[in-house]
Amino acid sequence: MTFRDDVDLSSSRARRSGGGMKLAAGGGIGTIIVAVAFFLLGGDPAELNEVLNQQQAQGPRDNSAGGDTLEHCRTGADANRYADCRVSATAQSLDAVWAANLPEQAGIEYSQPGLVIFDNSTRSGCGMASAATGPFYCPVDQTAYFDVSFFDQIVQLGGENAPLAQEYIVAHEFGHHLQNLEGTLGLSDYKNPGADSNAVKIELQADCYAGVWAHYADDGEGAFLDPITDEQVRDAVQTARAVGDDNIQKRSQGEVRPDAFTHGSSEQRERAFLAGYRSGSMSSCDTLDRGGYRM
Repeated sequence: MTFRDDVDLSSSRARRSGGGMKLAAGGGIGTIIVAVAFFLLGGDPAELNEVLNQQQAQGPRDNSAGGDTLEHCRTGADANRYADCRVSATAQSLDAVWAANLPEQAGIEYSQPGLVIFDNSTRSGCGMASAATGPFYCPVDQTAYFDVSFFDQIVQLGGENAPLAQEYIVAHEFGHHLQNLEGTLGLSDYKNPGADSNAVKIELQADCYAGVWAHYADDGEGAFLDPITDEQVRDAVQTARAVGDDNIQKRSQGEVRPDAFTHGSSEQRERAFLAGYRSGSMSSCDTLDRGGYRM
Protein backbone atom coordinates (compact mmCIF):
# COMPACT_ATOMS: atom_id res chain seq x y z
CA MET A 1 0.00 0.00 0.00
CA THR A 2 1.35 3.42 -0.96
CA PHE A 3 -1.68 5.70 -1.39
CA ARG A 4 -3.26 7.29 1.64
CA ASP A 5 -6.58 5.57 2.21
CA ASP A 6 -8.45 8.87 2.56
CA VAL A 7 -7.29 10.41 -0.72
CA ASP A 8 -10.31 11.54 -2.75
CA LEU A 9 -10.30 10.12 -6.28
CA SER A 10 -13.94 10.93 -7.06
CA SER A 11 -12.89 12.99 -10.09
CA SER A 12 -11.59 10.20 -12.28
CA ARG A 13 -8.46 11.19 -14.16
CA ALA A 14 -8.59 8.38 -16.73
CA ARG A 15 -10.97 7.14 -19.37
CA ARG A 16 -11.33 3.53 -20.44
CA SER A 17 -10.98 2.23 -23.97
CA GLY A 18 -10.84 -1.07 -25.79
CA GLY A 19 -12.56 -4.32 -24.92
CA GLY A 20 -12.70 -5.66 -28.45
CA MET A 21 -10.46 -8.19 -30.16
CA LYS A 22 -7.14 -8.51 -28.42
CA LEU A 23 -4.04 -7.92 -30.51
CA ALA A 24 -1.16 -10.03 -29.33
CA ALA A 25 2.12 -11.25 -30.68
CA GLY A 26 2.60 -15.00 -30.58
CA GLY A 27 5.63 -16.55 -28.97
CA GLY A 28 5.34 -15.99 -25.23
CA ILE A 29 8.19 -14.39 -23.30
CA GLY A 30 10.41 -14.07 -26.36
CA THR A 31 7.86 -11.95 -28.18
CA ILE A 32 7.14 -9.86 -25.11
CA ILE A 33 10.86 -9.11 -24.88
CA VAL A 34 11.01 -8.18 -28.57
CA ALA A 35 8.10 -5.81 -28.06
CA VAL A 36 9.63 -4.34 -24.93
CA ALA A 37 13.06 -3.99 -26.51
CA PHE A 38 11.58 -2.03 -29.41
CA PHE A 39 8.98 -0.01 -27.64
CA LEU A 40 8.82 -0.10 -23.85
CA LEU A 41 8.36 3.20 -22.06
CA GLY A 42 8.52 5.61 -24.94
CA GLY A 43 8.20 3.95 -28.33
CA ASP A 44 5.77 4.35 -31.19
CA PRO A 45 3.03 1.73 -31.72
CA ALA A 46 2.82 2.61 -35.41
CA GLU A 47 6.43 1.49 -35.82
CA LEU A 48 5.96 -1.58 -33.65
CA ASN A 49 3.40 -2.96 -36.08
CA GLU A 50 6.18 -3.18 -38.64
CA VAL A 51 8.11 -5.49 -36.31
CA LEU A 52 5.46 -7.83 -34.93
CA ASN A 53 2.95 -10.00 -36.80
CA GLN A 54 -0.09 -9.67 -34.61
CA GLN A 55 -2.84 -12.29 -34.23
CA GLN A 56 -6.06 -12.99 -32.36
CA ALA A 57 -5.70 -14.29 -28.83
CA GLN A 58 -7.69 -15.02 -25.71
CA GLY A 59 -9.28 -12.20 -23.75
CA PRO A 60 -7.16 -10.20 -21.28
CA ARG A 61 -6.57 -10.87 -17.62
CA ASP A 62 -9.02 -8.95 -15.46
CA ASN A 63 -6.95 -6.39 -13.57
CA SER A 64 -9.79 -4.05 -12.65
CA ALA A 65 -13.08 -4.15 -10.81
CA GLY A 66 -14.88 -4.44 -14.15
CA GLY A 67 -17.03 -2.15 -16.29
CA ASP A 68 -16.21 0.55 -18.82
CA THR A 69 -15.71 3.37 -16.34
CA LEU A 70 -13.60 4.00 -13.28
CA GLU A 71 -16.54 4.55 -10.95
CA HIS A 72 -14.99 2.05 -8.54
CA CYS A 73 -11.99 4.37 -8.09
CA ARG A 74 -13.12 6.67 -5.27
CA THR A 75 -10.40 6.67 -2.63
CA GLY A 76 -6.76 5.89 -2.08
CA ALA A 77 -7.87 2.54 -0.67
CA ASP A 78 -9.28 1.71 -4.11
CA ALA A 79 -5.96 2.71 -5.67
CA ASN A 80 -4.21 0.29 -3.33
CA ARG A 81 -6.59 -2.48 -4.36
CA TYR A 82 -7.03 -2.08 -8.13
CA ALA A 83 -4.31 -1.56 -10.74
CA ASP A 84 -6.45 0.69 -12.95
CA CYS A 85 -7.32 2.90 -9.97
CA ARG A 86 -3.61 3.05 -9.11
CA VAL A 87 -2.78 4.34 -12.58
CA SER A 88 -5.49 7.00 -12.35
CA ALA A 89 -4.47 8.01 -8.83
CA THR A 90 -0.80 8.20 -9.84
CA ALA A 91 -1.79 10.54 -12.65
CA GLN A 92 -3.57 12.81 -10.19
CA SER A 93 -0.50 12.84 -7.97
CA LEU A 94 1.69 13.60 -10.98
CA ASP A 95 -0.60 16.47 -11.97
CA ALA A 96 -0.31 17.98 -8.50
CA VAL A 97 3.48 17.62 -8.31
CA TRP A 98 4.21 18.96 -11.78
CA ALA A 99 1.67 21.79 -11.63
CA ALA A 100 3.72 23.12 -8.73
CA ASN A 101 7.22 22.20 -9.83
CA LEU A 102 7.36 22.57 -13.61
CA PRO A 103 6.79 26.37 -13.55
CA GLU A 104 9.12 26.78 -10.59
CA GLN A 105 11.93 24.63 -11.90
CA ALA A 106 11.65 24.99 -15.67
CA GLY A 107 9.60 28.16 -16.21
CA ILE A 108 6.93 26.20 -18.11
CA GLU A 109 3.24 25.97 -17.29
CA TYR A 110 2.01 22.44 -16.80
CA SER A 111 -0.90 21.07 -18.82
CA GLN A 112 -2.40 17.70 -18.06
CA PRO A 113 -1.87 14.93 -20.60
CA GLY A 114 -4.74 12.66 -21.52
CA LEU A 115 -4.85 9.26 -19.83
CA VAL A 116 -6.36 6.11 -21.32
CA ILE A 117 -6.55 2.74 -19.59
CA PHE A 118 -7.43 0.10 -22.15
CA ASP A 119 -8.22 -3.60 -22.38
CA ASN A 120 -7.21 -5.74 -25.36
CA SER A 121 -6.45 -2.98 -27.85
CA THR A 122 -6.97 0.70 -28.49
CA ARG A 123 -6.43 3.28 -31.19
CA SER A 124 -4.21 6.24 -30.36
CA GLY A 125 -3.04 9.23 -32.33
CA CYS A 126 0.13 7.22 -32.96
CA GLY A 127 -1.63 4.08 -34.21
CA MET A 128 -3.09 0.87 -32.83
CA ALA A 129 -1.72 -0.54 -29.57
CA SER A 130 -2.17 -3.67 -27.48
CA ALA A 131 -0.90 -5.08 -24.21
CA ALA A 132 2.08 -6.48 -26.14
CA THR A 133 3.30 -2.97 -26.94
CA GLY A 134 3.56 -1.89 -23.33
CA PRO A 135 2.67 1.55 -21.92
CA PHE A 136 3.40 4.57 -24.08
CA TYR A 137 2.95 8.29 -24.50
CA CYS A 138 1.67 9.59 -27.84
CA PRO A 139 2.74 13.19 -28.54
CA VAL A 140 0.23 13.50 -31.39
CA ASP A 141 -2.75 13.45 -29.02
CA GLN A 142 -0.71 14.21 -25.86
CA THR A 143 -2.06 11.13 -24.13
CA ALA A 144 -0.51 8.30 -22.10
CA TYR A 145 -1.88 4.79 -22.67
CA PHE A 146 -1.81 1.82 -20.30
CA ASP A 147 -3.04 -1.77 -20.38
CA VAL A 148 -2.50 -2.75 -16.76
CA SER A 149 -1.93 -6.40 -17.69
CA PHE A 150 1.55 -5.17 -18.62
CA PHE A 151 2.39 -4.98 -14.92
CA ASP A 152 2.26 -8.78 -14.82
CA GLN A 153 4.47 -9.06 -17.90
CA ILE A 154 7.23 -6.92 -16.40
CA VAL A 155 7.95 -9.67 -13.88
CA GLN A 156 9.16 -11.83 -16.77
CA LEU A 157 11.96 -9.31 -17.27
CA GLY A 158 12.99 -9.43 -13.62
CA GLY A 159 10.99 -6.41 -12.46
CA GLU A 160 8.64 -6.08 -9.52
CA ASN A 161 4.87 -5.95 -9.87
CA ALA A 162 4.66 -3.75 -6.78
CA PRO A 163 2.85 -0.42 -6.23
CA LEU A 164 5.72 2.06 -6.50
CA ALA A 165 7.20 0.06 -9.38
CA GLN A 166 3.90 0.44 -11.26
CA GLU A 167 3.75 4.12 -10.36
CA TYR A 168 7.30 4.59 -11.68
CA ILE A 169 6.12 3.34 -15.08
CA VAL A 170 3.22 5.83 -15.09
CA ALA A 171 5.54 8.63 -13.98
CA HIS A 172 8.02 7.77 -16.74
CA GLU A 173 5.34 8.19 -19.41
CA PHE A 174 4.31 11.51 -17.90
CA GLY A 175 7.99 12.42 -18.12
CA HIS A 176 7.66 12.18 -21.89
CA HIS A 177 4.76 14.61 -21.70
CA LEU A 178 7.01 17.06 -19.83
CA GLN A 179 9.57 16.69 -22.62
CA ASN A 180 6.83 17.40 -25.13
CA LEU A 181 6.00 20.60 -23.26
CA GLU A 182 9.72 21.46 -23.19
CA GLY A 183 9.96 20.91 -26.93
CA THR A 184 12.65 18.23 -26.65
CA LEU A 185 10.75 14.96 -27.12
CA GLY A 186 11.18 15.16 -30.88
CA LEU A 187 14.96 14.92 -30.49
CA SER A 188 14.59 11.20 -29.73
CA ASP A 189 15.45 9.09 -32.78
CA TYR A 190 15.02 5.34 -32.37
CA LYS A 191 16.36 4.74 -35.88
CA ASN A 192 19.76 5.98 -34.76
CA PRO A 193 20.37 4.02 -31.54
CA GLY A 194 23.48 3.73 -29.42
CA ALA A 195 24.70 4.23 -25.89
CA ASP A 196 25.21 7.98 -26.49
CA SER A 197 22.14 8.48 -28.69
CA ASN A 198 19.44 11.07 -28.14
CA ALA A 199 16.97 8.20 -27.74
CA VAL A 200 18.84 7.00 -24.65
CA LYS A 201 19.19 10.54 -23.30
CA ILE A 202 15.45 11.17 -23.65
CA GLU A 203 14.54 7.89 -21.94
CA LEU A 204 16.96 8.41 -19.06
CA GLN A 205 15.62 11.91 -18.54
CA ALA A 206 12.08 10.51 -18.30
CA ASP A 207 13.34 8.05 -15.67
CA CYS A 208 14.87 10.94 -13.76
CA TYR A 209 11.65 12.97 -13.98
CA ALA A 210 9.86 9.96 -12.52
CA GLY A 211 12.28 10.12 -9.61
CA VAL A 212 11.60 13.84 -9.13
CA TRP A 213 7.88 13.07 -8.88
CA ALA A 214 8.55 10.37 -6.26
CA HIS A 215 10.62 12.87 -4.26
CA TYR A 216 7.56 15.11 -3.79
CA ALA A 217 4.72 12.56 -3.99
CA ASP A 218 4.67 11.87 -0.23
CA ASP A 219 5.48 15.43 0.86
CA GLY A 220 3.03 17.62 2.78
CA GLU A 221 -0.52 17.32 4.08
CA GLY A 222 -1.99 17.13 0.58
CA ALA A 223 0.31 14.32 -0.53
CA PHE A 224 -1.33 11.39 -2.29
CA LEU A 225 1.18 8.83 -1.05
CA ASP A 226 2.07 7.62 2.41
CA PRO A 227 5.79 8.04 3.20
CA ILE A 228 7.75 6.04 0.66
CA THR A 229 9.80 3.26 2.22
CA ASP A 230 13.25 2.03 1.28
CA GLU A 231 11.70 -1.27 0.20
CA GLN A 232 9.35 0.50 -2.20
CA VAL A 233 12.25 2.44 -3.70
CA ARG A 234 14.09 -0.84 -4.21
CA ASP A 235 11.03 -2.22 -6.03
CA ALA A 236 11.00 0.77 -8.38
CA VAL A 237 14.74 0.52 -8.95
CA GLN A 238 14.51 -3.19 -9.71
CA THR A 239 11.87 -2.49 -12.33
CA ALA A 240 13.96 0.32 -13.82
CA ARG A 241 16.86 -2.12 -14.08
CA ALA A 242 14.62 -4.78 -15.62
CA VAL A 243 13.83 -2.54 -18.59
CA GLY A 244 17.48 -1.69 -19.21
CA ASP A 245 18.64 -2.38 -22.75
CA ASP A 246 21.39 -4.72 -21.60
CA ASN A 247 19.00 -6.87 -19.56
CA ILE A 248 16.48 -7.08 -22.39
CA GLN A 249 19.14 -7.82 -25.02
CA LYS A 250 20.71 -10.54 -22.90
CA ARG A 251 17.35 -12.21 -22.36
CA SER A 252 16.23 -11.94 -25.99
CA GLN A 253 19.52 -12.28 -27.91
CA GLY A 254 22.00 -13.75 -25.45
CA GLU A 255 24.40 -10.84 -25.87
CA VAL A 256 24.65 -7.13 -25.11
CA ARG A 257 25.05 -4.62 -27.95
CA PRO A 258 25.49 -1.03 -26.72
CA ASP A 259 25.35 0.20 -30.33
CA ALA A 260 21.67 -0.84 -30.37
CA PHE A 261 20.69 0.82 -27.07
CA THR A 262 17.55 2.98 -27.18
CA HIS A 263 16.65 3.32 -23.47
CA GLY A 264 19.89 2.98 -21.51
CA SER A 265 21.50 0.22 -19.49
CA SER A 266 20.09 -1.16 -16.25
CA GLU A 267 22.69 0.76 -14.28
CA GLN A 268 21.94 4.00 -16.14
CA ARG A 269 18.20 3.67 -15.59
CA GLU A 270 18.68 3.01 -11.88
CA ARG A 271 21.05 5.96 -11.58
CA ALA A 272 18.69 8.29 -13.45
CA PHE A 273 15.67 7.46 -11.29
CA LEU A 274 17.63 7.81 -8.06
CA ALA A 275 19.17 11.12 -9.18
CA GLY A 276 15.72 12.63 -9.48
CA TYR A 277 14.38 10.95 -6.37
CA ARG A 278 17.22 12.05 -4.11
CA SER A 279 17.45 15.62 -5.39
CA GLY A 280 13.90 16.56 -6.34
CA SER A 281 15.56 18.78 -8.93
CA MET A 282 14.97 18.76 -12.68
CA SER A 283 18.49 20.08 -13.16
CA SER A 284 19.77 16.66 -12.06
CA CYS A 285 17.93 15.26 -15.10
CA ASP A 286 19.65 17.43 -17.73
CA THR A 287 20.81 14.55 -19.95
CA LEU A 288 20.55 16.85 -22.99
CA ASP A 289 22.86 19.48 -21.42
CA ARG A 290 20.36 22.28 -22.06
CA GLY A 291 21.06 24.13 -18.82
CA GLY A 292 17.62 25.72 -18.75
CA TYR A 293 16.49 24.70 -15.26
CA ARG A 294 16.14 27.03 -12.28
CA MET A 295 16.86 24.30 -9.72
